[in-house]
Amino acid sequence: METNTVSGMDMSCNTTGCCPKFNPEGSHGRHLHFENKLFVRAKTRSLLHFQLNMGKVFARVQAHIGDAGAQEPEGYFVLSRDLSPAEGEHFFAVTGDVSGEEMATLSGDFITRVFEGPYRKAKDWVHEMETAAVAAGKTAGAVYPLARGARGHMAGITSLALRKSSRHPLSRGGSYERP
Repeated sequence: METNTVSGMDMSCNTTGCCPKFNPEGSHGRHLHFENKLFVRAKTRSLLHFQLNMGKVFARVQAHIGDAGAQEPEGYFVLSRDLSPAEGEHFFAVTGDVSGEEMATLSGDFITRVFEGPYRKAKDWVHEMETAAVAAGKTAGAVYPLARGARGHMAGITSLALRKSSRHPLSRGGSYERP
């Protein structure tokens, strides 16, 4: 397993202005290992987990990443999760500093799975990811849905941070590293 290699998506098929069309080919069952992998961290506002300003935030961040020449050569890769029903957190993989954005680094092992269906099934997918972690001899950390489709459907990768200790660095009250 290569360190800091991502499973990106092709930005050329971007009909929404926010995110590229998800292509699940080659995304299921990947193992990713990050050591101080550089990311831009952004937050979005939500109402009961429904993102209110995701398009605006993602467009701003992608513009800044493009201006900085920091786009991952392997493609678009974002880890996202809901911090609460009112707030989402997103980590955009980058290759260098991005002016005007908060920078962060992440370290850890991740596994990926592809799910598609109504967002209401997300809790089942989280359980499946936790089961996959146990099957791999690890303890589940945070689950990051990578891509959400329109009208309450999720179509994308769910990446699961694996941990050996009892505390994941991005758990509530935890921290991530800023470069």
